[in-house]
Amino acid sequence: MNAPPSSPQTPPPAVPATAAPVTHYENFPVASLLCPPHLRAPIAALYAFARTADDIADEGDATPAQRLHDLAAYRAELAAVAAGAAPGTRWATVFGPLQGVLRQHGLPVALLDDLLSAFVQDVEKTRDGATYADRTALLDYCRRSANPVGRLLLHLYGVADAQALAQSDAICSALQLINFWQDLSVDIPRGRHYLTDADCAAHGVDRATLATLQPTPATTRLLADNARWARTLMEQGAPLVHRLPGRAGWELRLVVQGGLRILDKIDALHGANLCQRPTLAPPDWLRMGWRALCMRRRTG
Repeated sequence: MNAPPSSPQTPPPAVPATAAPVTHYENFPVASLLCPPHLRAPIAALYAFARTADDIADEGDATPAQRLHDLAAYRAELAAVAAGAAPGTRWATVFGPLQGVLRQHGLPVALLDDLLSAFVQDVEKTRDGATYADRTALLDYCRRSANPVGRLLLHLYGVADAQALAQSDAICSALQLINFWQDLSVDIPRGRHYLTDADCAAHGVDRATLATLQPTPATTRLLADNARWARTLMEQGAPLVHRLPGRAGWELRLVVQGGLRILDKIDALHGANLCQRPTLAPPDWLRMGWRALCMRRRTG
């Protein structure tokens, strides 16, 4: 599970990463006090892997071609380390610890590769100004950009049944979508288009209108519809909080409630999340904590 929306796409440094939006790599409970102590090092290694890849794809002044070249090298390093080769010097601080975690816990390398494929896709789509045709295409991106985080954590927690994996996927995809709807005012000017062609057409909204970042009745309906989609996914996945043991379950409760609280903020803006980014304030954490305490196991 991902952390509550904060910035585009991270679980731990800690659930508090929620105070911004949800990014790829604020979905890791890495340094959270709620994280089981024996899993802090493995999760920190996974976080470093994802955070570094995210930086390659998104930070600095590199050209798209250079970013793609570096991501290909990073991906090759993952394959080599997973096969038992000694980590190279360029990213030794990432792949050294990661190699130990792969060996000790038998983590599925394909999930890590999926994350990298999503970073590559982000660079390519941003470079080309490309859009997503429909929700199926966008969910395929979430399957690789967000869902692997939850599945890797479940693997560490020893939870692997089909229902738990499906609920984890729903939570992680919801967090990714919430991050998108939180960051529209930042992403659209950067050429990142996560509102799908099909949804825009269904609400009679064109890209030129979105580019103005000025809400209209049509864009308000479009954004409300997408927020409902994310909330439905989160609610589908929420029962997973009762499946994870001890601290992990409480961490996930806060993650779920953080995402839902951002959606509350989005709903309250009535479409103005197109031009302003909702974030969490200290009073929201009190509300999230109370809601986390009140989460009940469904019966019947």
